[in-house]
Amino acid sequence: MARLSLSECNPKELSPLTLAFVGDGVYDLLVREELVCSANRPVGQLNRLKVEIVRCQAQAKMYNTIEPFLTEEEKDVFKRGRNAHTAHTPKNASSAEYHLATGLETLFGYLYLSDRTDRIRELFKIYGENGGFFTDKETK
Repeated sequence: MARLSLSECNPKELSPLTLAFVGDGVYDLLVREELVCSANRPVGQLNRLKVEIVRCQAQAKMYNTIEPFLTEEEKDVFKRGRNAHTAHTPKNASSAEYHLATGLETLFGYLYLSDRTDRIRELFKIYGENGGFFTDKETK
């Protein structure tokens, strides 16, 4: 997978929250694709599963799983996103989970705009191999 846009963009010049804005979309698309490719389900069921996987708590869990596999550069990008000041207060998640999720989205946005989508796939694979994404109840 390569970037979809033809526009040039230097992710090192973007704010962490701007990177998180892009990373949120990248994460969402990859989760949707994983769900669709894992089984043919009704759209309502797909959406319910997607919501469970993209929520803050699930993203925080993903970060905690992949963190040992991150490079120093990736950890630095994550920390920029995690530490970014947001005006948003999460409704159904702790502040810590929200900041971890923002850091993860920042990392995904950075990797995507750096045209390093293979690395994003690799991180998704690591998470999946370590119990991420689907539980037995989710796949039935």
